[in-house]
Amino acid sequence: MRPLLDTLYRGTIHMVCRNKDKAEEARADIVKETGNKEIYVHILDLSETRKVWEFAENFKKKFKTLNVLINNAGAIMSQRDVNAEGLEKSFAVNVLGVYILTKSLIPLLEKSPEPRVISVSSGGMLVQKLRIGNLQSERGRYDGTMVYAQHKRQQVVMTEQLAKTHTNIHFSVLHPGWVDTPAVANAMPDFHRSMKDSLRTPEQGADTVVWLAVSEAAAANPSGHFYQDRRVAPTHLLLAWTHSSPLEEQKLLSLLEDLAKTFQPH
Repeated sequence: MRPLLDTLYRGTIHMVCRNKDKAEEARADIVKETGNKEIYVHILDLSETRKVWEFAENFKKKFKTLNVLINNAGAIMSQRDVNAEGLEKSFAVNVLGVYILTKSLIPLLEKSPEPRVISVSSGGMLVQKLRIGNLQSERGRYDGTMVYAQHKRQQVVMTEQLAKTHTNIHFSVLHPGWVDTPAVANAMPDFHRSMKDSLRTPEQGADTVVWLAVSEAAAANPSGHFYQDRRVAPTHLLLAWTHSSPLEEQKLLSLLEDLAKTFQPH
């Protein structure tokens, strides 16, 4: 973890968070532990699609480069809800927000000598086949856990596709393991109760994220891979029915691009 320590002690870190109080508390802990005051808090709710665009555009005006982008925000909804733009909220956070933030910050990333983009997915995506005909979860019964898993499948496809079109940036996506977080406890209480003694700590869950962000070994692997425990992992179970066609995967990116442009400030 030496590279992480070096990053925390010497790097400039931008924390993009929804909850200001929790963000400032985390920043204070990092500053106290490392002495590094180059830790900046930005308040943004990724479910507010237009504000994601506005944040990214303002960030590009204020800062000259970006070395690593880590997409970690996530949402599991107990029932279907929509944001101010009429988009299903968890889709806005888990998929469209990630797409907008990543695509709009690519010009900054390209100014870095070794740019990287890491998205935190979930092993739950292994039970989902890519669906591009119901992105807003408007049809059928709404199951927040399965909707979340579908979004995590979409993140994997998004990563693979972006890696093909932006070859000078190293893209990766990962399953952090099942981590004991409030989100898991609230969204999947039965799972949390039965597995509580086996769940990972947040520090353990962050290990592969950090490794992908700073290690030379990670950058030596081809771009676009899915990881678990610092190793490239399969994106489908053996003999699974979850494979999709290249045309469907390309269509997802096309749909996201069109949808993103709808809310882009002019």
